[in-house]
Amino acid sequence: MDRGPMVGAGPGAGTRVRALLGCLVKALLWVASALLYFGSEQAARLLGSPCLRRLYHAWLAAVVIFGPLLQFHVNSRTIFASHGNFFNIKFVNSAWGWTCTFLGGFVLLVVFLATRRVAVTARHLSRLVVGAAVWRGAGRAFLLIEDLTGSCFEPLPQGLLLHELPDRRSCLAAGHQWRGYTVSSHTFLLTFCCLLMAEEAAVFAKYLAHGLPAGAPLRLVFLLNVLLLGLWNFLLLCTVIYFHQYTHKVVGAAVGTFAWYLTYGSWYHQPWSPGIPGHGLFPRSRSIRKHN
Repeated sequence: MDRGPMVGAGPGAGTRVRALLGCLVKALLWVASALLYFGSEQAARLLGSPCLRRLYHAWLAAVVIFGPLLQFHVNSRTIFASHGNFFNIKFVNSAWGWTCTFLGGFVLLVVFLATRRVAVTARHLSRLVVGAAVWRGAGRAFLLIEDLTGSCFEPLPQGLLLHELPDRRSCLAAGHQWRGYTVSSHTFLLTFCCLLMAEEAAVFAKYLAHGLPAGAPLRLVFLLNVLLLGLWNFLLLCTVIYFHQYTHKVVGAAVGTFAWYLTYGSWYHQPWSPGIPGHGLFPRSRSIRKHN
């Protein structure tokens, strides 16, 4: 017996499936947009609070001073205890590059959308140029300290043999080891990046309060910076737990904090400087909406 045509197997079924998928995609996009908006608003509120920023400085100090005590309570065989772990190679060693990329995009969007002036945007971006100079200068200073305080040693089965070679270059050329006081450049860089990013990202709360354009791309870039800031905090904690000697870490963090103070806490408040974050972006005469 011949069977009749199958019900629901025609073109109408495919249309209904496509319509259902379209509705599902729209719902997912709506949820993602709502989460992006909510997350950026809450993160901006937290980073924009002067009280919380002061507590954040205390948090960084506590991490560096007391964090090494956690080495007695953590697994020494974890992946984060290895110098060759993924995060150490891909992120810590290139921390300034990641910070410049993410934070540069955020500063560029915020300043240009607020002012529409290239000169003002370039002035605010110059803070990252100063940061790069600080990082390079500090790295060279740390190497100089190691050179001035070091000595040349040759590893032997019985121990170390001291050589009278005058500098690091001749010592390493002879196949020996140079050992001096090594300031932790990783602790310095992570501390400096954390303070710098917290200072730059704090301006987003005032940006939103002035009702300036804040579309999905800008909010996404802001949240990416927040995530990177969280990663730097985590990797700083790992660094002080697993690597370097205690005084080397404390000195590195102290130098990073001092570099932040000289720039963001002092020089940037002068008229002949790149200016503090948000300087010249929000005219006082402009009406301000209440930021919830």
